Amino acid sequence: ARRPKDHAIIAEVDGKVVYGRDYKNKRRVSIVPLEEDREQIDYLVPKGKHLAVQDGDFIKRGEYLMDGNPAPQDILLTLGVEALANYLIDEVQKVYRLQGVPINDKHIEVIVRQMLQKVEITDPGSTGLIKGEHVDVIEFEQANEAVRKSRKKDQEEAKAIPLLLGITKASLQTRSFLSAASFQETTRVLTEAAIMGKVDTLEGLKENIIVGSLIPAGTGGGIRQFRRVAADRDNKLRAKRAAAAAKEQEALETPAALPAPEAETPAE
Repeated sequence: ARRPKDHAIIAEVDGKVVYGRDYKNKRRVSIVPLEEDREQIDYLVPKGKHLAVQDGDFIKRGEYLMDGNPAPQDILLTLGVEALANYLIDEVQKVYRLQGVPINDKHIEVIVRQMLQKVEITDPGSTGLIKGEHVDVIEFEQANEAVRKSRKKDQEEAKAIPLLLGITKASLQTRSFLSAASFQETTRVLTEAAIMGKVDTLEGLKENIIVGSLIPAGTGGGIRQFRRVAADRDNKLRAKRAAAAAKEQEALETPAALPAPEAETPAE
């Protein structure tokens, strides 16, 4: 997602505001953190912009140094995913409220969830992920869950930072290559899927509509659940039959033990 041209500056830490040296078109504003082990953070603010703080003021993390609209990326890195989601929902709702149109938050939340579905790996730990790789949040959590369940010593979980994707890029980076190919860059998406040997599990709406299957919602979702339960039962039955057949085969291959000879009775 693009950054606004003249965006507000968000304080990254709690600390004291200190005015610094003035330059030709900009002014240096610094924040001295309360923690002694952290270095001060410097910002260059255009001289024509109104500052929301004065020299010597105490500022909290997430507050604005300068008036304006903040960059969504700054909110994400400073305050986290939940704060950014609330900000995006409020900004979209403002547009609809100006026109007198009521709209439920859930419709916007669906879009925001897709925009925040990726994370960037900063430390792969003991997982099979790669540093700098962009993966789904679900895949990242599953990799860490596998590490926690391994019960091995010196196993470290992966670390990542959340990413904010534009709606176009988010649509192209979905896990379903059929869904991505139906949107844009069809040739590139299908070529990459073929090279990487991807398998589409048909979990979403678009890919099921493309192949003519029932969508995983309503009765379609119930039928999918029934099929999953039936497949699990079939697998268990196959495993039992295979175990029984293996026992029978082992019994046939093992020679039967000869009966012990009877002791002869002495003649009278």
